[in-house]
Amino acid sequence: MALFGNLGGLLTTDMAIDLGTANTLVYVKGRGVILSEPSVVAYHIKDGVKKVLAVGEDAKLMLGRTPGSIQAIRPMREGVIADFDTAEEMIKHFIRKVHKRSPFSRKPKIIVCVPHGATPVEKRAIRTSVLSAGAGRAGLIAEPIAAAIGAGMPITDPTGNMVVDIGGGTTEVAVLSLGDIVYARSVRVGGDRMDEAIISYLRRQQNLLIGEATAERIKTSIGTARMPDDGRGQSMQIRGRDLLNGVPKEIEISQAQVAEALAEPVQQICEAVMTALETTPPDLAADIVDRGVMLTGGGALLGDLDLALREQTGLAVSIADECLNCVALGTGKALEFEKQLRHAIDYDS
Repeated sequence: MALFGNLGGLLTTDMAIDLGTANTLVYVKGRGVILSEPSVVAYHIKDGVKKVLAVGEDAKLMLGRTPGSIQAIRPMREGVIADFDTAEEMIKHFIRKVHKRSPFSRKPKIIVCVPHGATPVEKRAIRTSVLSAGAGRAGLIAEPIAAAIGAGMPITDPTGNMVVDIGGGTTEVAVLSLGDIVYARSVRVGGDRMDEAIISYLRRQQNLLIGEATAERIKTSIGTARMPDDGRGQSMQIRGRDLLNGVPKEIEISQAQVAEALAEPVQQICEAVMTALETTPPDLAADIVDRGVMLTGGGALLGDLDLALREQTGLAVSIADECLNCVALGTGKALEFEKQLRHAIDYDS
């Protein structure tokens, strides 16, 4: 797309943040994505006083493994802030980390992406956290627009483009034309809901209790949206706690079992896409038939999800080249080409 050509190598202090449920990515103007870490904060609690112990990768290693005096928290839930103070500490930490790599003297302008379905209260919470963390000015951009820009879709053209961004907390389904949203729907289903579905399935079917980290490992290793052709597929060994006698236990889980566990969240994503297609104006729907559907976000990496969507919609479905970074890259491009995309950015003033 001609609009997003060479950047000219200008270095500034301004940045774009993809404040995700699972991961936070920071894009610095002129430098690209320079930080990508889990959205997790670990606190040490002594005499009722909380002190930040670790943030990001180090804190994620503590999830489900902390003693009573340490608490590991994920401040983002379903794409929005669930714990205001913890989110603020996390944003401050990431901004300070970026400062060390790219020192600057003035307060930066920061653009953050938000789910299309975020309420005014949720948007205000994100904006306030970013300003409190050290931003001079805070702007918000809708996640579907950022995802489409990051995937290289020609959203400024007078044609219909459909993007499905599957994040940790939400799935954003949107039809875009002339640089703005024609239709969008935010469904609170994403990678976290898939992990929960796997945990629930194993508890119900195998009497085995596993943690979030193990569920995520199952999803990323052998997760699939369709039943394997041979009825079983690949398998892997997992460990958890036997709910019948309370002792640790190791079992084998197959792709077929994972597909069965993930059937409900996958179906919810497919239904959201079908609803979007049904409500899209006819001329734009015709464009989508030609162009197909673009998948972005970490959830797009779920095995055979593109095939499952293709079977339900009859449309060509493709996965963005850098699907994990699409939203951060798109938010960064909005920062780089602010004049051309000013209508898509909501500033505090």
